[in-house]
Amino acid sequence: MKTTLLYSWHKAADARIAPFAGFEMPVQYESAVEEHRLCRRSAGLFDTSHMGRFLLYGEGAGTALSALVSSSILDMKTGEARYGLLLNENGGIIDDLFIYRLGDSRDYEDSWFIVVNAGNRDTDIAWITPRLPSTVILEDLSEKICMIAVQGPSAIELLDRIANSAETNGGLPEGAPESSSVAAIARSYMAHLSLAGIPVLAGRTGYTGEDGAELYCSAENVAALWKTILDEAKKASIEAGAIGLAARDSLRFEAGMPLHGHEISAEISPLEALLSWACDFNKNFTGKEALLAQKESGLKRKLVTLNVTGGVPREGYAVLNTNNEHIGKVVSGMFCPTAGTYSANAFVPLEYAAQGTRLAVEIRGSPKEAIVIKRPLYVPVYRKN
Repeated sequence: MKTTLLYSWHKAADARIAPFAGFEMPVQYESAVEEHRLCRRSAGLFDTSHMGRFLLYGEGAGTALSALVSSSILDMKTGEARYGLLLNENGGIIDDLFIYRLGDSRDYEDSWFIVVNAGNRDTDIAWITPRLPSTVILEDLSEKICMIAVQGPSAIELLDRIANSAETNGGLPEGAPESSSVAAIARSYMAHLSLAGIPVLAGRTGYTGEDGAELYCSAENVAALWKTILDEAKKASIEAGAIGLAARDSLRFEAGMPLHGHEISAEISPLEALLSWACDFNKNFTGKEALLAQKESGLKRKLVTLNVTGGVPREGYAVLNTNNEHIGKVVSGMFCPTAGTYSANAFVPLEYAAQGTRLAVEIRGSPKEAIVIKRPLYVPVYRKN
């Protein structure tokens, strides 16, 4: 199993470590529920260096990438971020990506920074590379550049206490604009800046439903950056702490964000997973024809969120109709600390997908009451205005 460069810090903090996507990762430090609530009320730090980070560049790079991903990207401004899906010819989701447009720089023409799921890094490279023209290069920066996230209502305030203009890019990809503060970066944009003298690329993005930033720095600086942010939080009396994968999962679940291998996979289409908004049908992309055919023939199943009474729904548990017939299965399920519910995501036939539909989840051999509810359980703060 691989480890991130913050592994020794996690061990020293007595984190419970478990395998995830080929890495030994911190699942929780003391309490996953408390870590979840800490992020919602103040600020949480996430070690996300297990994620993959690619640089795509060269003549025609944007056009080549546009043909591979579902979302519209050629209209993006320099520094802008956009969510997109990498699909196979059948319309199944190979991976979901965050794509940042960097543009031209001294070293790279038409460059794009792409963040992919940890477990799909090799799969994505194998899929993308042979589909690129000879003028376009895909470079894997995952070992050179690390990634952490700071999320929560106090995240921007905390980061801006140590933010300043970057004097050097610190080995990070060029092309993004420069900023002297995280607050000055618009939502879903990226910029170069310095945090306590450490050069970073800061993306005003995240996976929790809270405001905050995802930070990219050179591998040699990540431990110092992590420690500096936590030290500054103590100095400023800002409540902050490390957050493990368990709370990361419940945070994204409440906010309605998919996790590959659960709500999305190569056997699940964007239409089934409620991600048609991430598909621009006015352009060509791999998998488009399959999705159009699926639209024409009609969906047979759809992702729903259920509130469950009488037990904790877990992945793989059967979903039943009122006649106790097996109609689907849970793909994610847990206690949701902010919502105060036991909830699950599941794929069910369309006739059972309407809000208010009464169903059941089989927990340890016993059907427990469930009801289809409105998604998401927690509206991301940046969508509330």
